[in-house]
Amino acid sequence: MAADTRPLVLHVMHRFDTGGLENGVVNLINHMSTYRHAVLALTDVTDFRRRVLRSDVQFFAMNKPPGHTAWLYPRLFGLFRQLRPQIVHSRNLAALEVQAPAWAAGVPVRIHGEHGRDMNDRDGNNLTYQRVRRFYRPLVHHYLALSRDLRNYLVEKVHVPLERITQVYNGVDGTRFYPAPQGPQRIADCPFDPGQHWLVGTVGRMQDIKDQVTLAQAFVLAVTRVPALRSRLRLVMVGDGPLRAQVAAILEQAEVAQLVWLPGERTDVAEVLRGLHAFALPSLAEGISNAILEAMATGLPVLATGVGGNADLVVQGKTGHIVSCADPSAMALRLAQLACDPQRAAEMGRTGRQRMEARFDLPTMVATYQSVYDQQLGHTRNARRLCA
Repeated sequence: MAADTRPLVLHVMHRFDTGGLENGVVNLINHMSTYRHAVLALTDVTDFRRRVLRSDVQFFAMNKPPGHTAWLYPRLFGLFRQLRPQIVHSRNLAALEVQAPAWAAGVPVRIHGEHGRDMNDRDGNNLTYQRVRRFYRPLVHHYLALSRDLRNYLVEKVHVPLERITQVYNGVDGTRFYPAPQGPQRIADCPFDPGQHWLVGTVGRMQDIKDQVTLAQAFVLAVTRVPALRSRLRLVMVGDGPLRAQVAAILEQAEVAQLVWLPGERTDVAEVLRGLHAFALPSLAEGISNAILEAMATGLPVLATGVGGNADLVVQGKTGHIVSCADPSAMALRLAQLACDPQRAAEMGRTGRQRMEARFDLPTMVATYQSVYDQQLGHTRNARRLCA
């Protein structure tokens, strides 16, 4: 059998587990056949790897404990020399340090992607994080920023020249996420009937950065302020994590727990979305949210906080609403407006689907990544020819 001569891209991240960043990597691998791919997690690789549909993808887990990555450099150096990737593509600050052993191992192209922020740097003003990024800047050939906000951060705070940055939006698979033809359909195991109830839902790991607490509080306010909604409005919160118990306690105390479904983590997200009338994302920080894109593809109006790239996706008053983060009152107001005018909400959802098809489809995302990979490899080959 002839050797596979396609260039190898090694995708590096902190952990390969359920999440928007990781979902984007999966979509890229599954739909970019002109390159070989491998995945390197500095901590561990979970069963999420099953989402990768190609049989030629290798997975590596370094099992790193918390702390600096420097002591892993010899192992990383050895792995890079063994695999000989043409491209190492790290993602977010937690994986940026691998650029040093990649440079030492002679990896021809080194790319870094900024996908979003964490709780320690919600507004991008953490000086330590800025200094770390500047330290590794000379080792990175090119940057990918998943929103205008992150692109501006790289230019203004990290001082990366604009020509070394490509802004690329996540793409969503419109053949997997699409509106239910006859309207919202019954969700498996869900106690609510979309034919009788108006369902708003959210999907995501229940942790501080996603702030499902605010959504729970907003739901309580909505059914309190508009009592007529109590018989019709229902909340679906898919996901598991440290905030789940706190959310459940808020709902119990307000005596609305019977109006909310918390099924934990689900693998049938596309089917869940097709059972909703609207989608909500109360995050404190985001890059470009896969969850929003999937909801738009499903034809749902989106109620989201005005952080990160959310306003790049949601057009205020046309495909949904943008509200301030950590503001239950503002979210409750918009939630009640959507629920009280279901026809207008459905129209917003249809407009959102059209916007997704025009700007945020999966082929466009894959084409942008491939263009960056091709160009950076081309620059490297040209430089080698000039040296020769």
